[in-house]
Amino acid sequence: MSALGAPLLPLSSANLLGGTPVQQYWSAETGRTGRRDRLIRLAIAQRRRSIADVNHDEHCDALEVEIERFASTFETADTGLRVPSCPDWSVEELALHLGTIHRWAQRLVVTRAPERVSSATMNLDLDPVDATWLRRGGESLLATLRNADPDDSMWAWGVDQHVRFWSRRQLHETLVHRIDLELAIGAPWSVEPKVALDAIDELFQNLAPAGRFSPRVRELRGEGELLRFTSIDTSASWTVQLLPEGFAFVMSSDVPHVELSGPAADLFGVLYRRQPLEGSDLQVVGHRPLLDFWLSNSALE
Repeated sequence: MSALGAPLLPLSSANLLGGTPVQQYWSAETGRTGRRDRLIRLAIAQRRRSIADVNHDEHCDALEVEIERFASTFETADTGLRVPSCPDWSVEELALHLGTIHRWAQRLVVTRAPERVSSATMNLDLDPVDATWLRRGGESLLATLRNADPDDSMWAWGVDQHVRFWSRRQLHETLVHRIDLELAIGAPWSVEPKVALDAIDELFQNLAPAGRFSPRVRELRGEGELLRFTSIDTSASWTVQLLPEGFAFVMSSDVPHVELSGPAADLFGVLYRRQPLEGSDLQVVGHRPLLDFWLSNSALE
């Protein structure tokens, strides 16, 4: 039973690099995962074992590639262009955001911060935003991550309170903003299926705590409806159930009320709001308004 008295439902997420099912229960009422009884403690223990299987070194290597792709594209971009996927930002503001995030994460990891520290208190290097500045911050972040023990405990805004959270998070942060930059300049974007799947898995694993800064996540509740997201070019599939108290990722063979399926890259693009559903290679089977409800409320802000 959850802290609200509702049954605990397990999250089944095909962790890309580990393959172990993950369990999670989220209460929209309380804004936290339930932890009161033994079932919930067991769920959290299993979740941590799954996340421990993620390959920190592989994330660092992929992050290095994404940092360079962003920096080299930025070198020739018109910095005054607006970013359609982040309409409040120009290309220069997008780069400033990413370079600042890299520096903030580096400081958190190098000190193994036990709690959140605002970037405003860190006296970060905010030199004129150019490709050299971007690379300098990225190289510092990578060096810190690679020299750190991924199993060291530290603060993270997601469920995995270890250094390894940050190599994974910064990879996907940089990937998404590299795509933002390519959308701004009108260039085609791409992502490897393996990385796309890991990004989807991370989004779902951390969607619950993201409700703290993405308040629309708290609207994700219902009366038992099932949604399924399936990558047809891999074996990965995620099923979520909407409940009166919140949502839960579940292990279920039941036919969902709606299923979104297709190539991993397209699934990633739609779930991260970098690609419209119309015009993608994804297929919707079932109740489309339910899918639209999920997509409109699960966006990270």
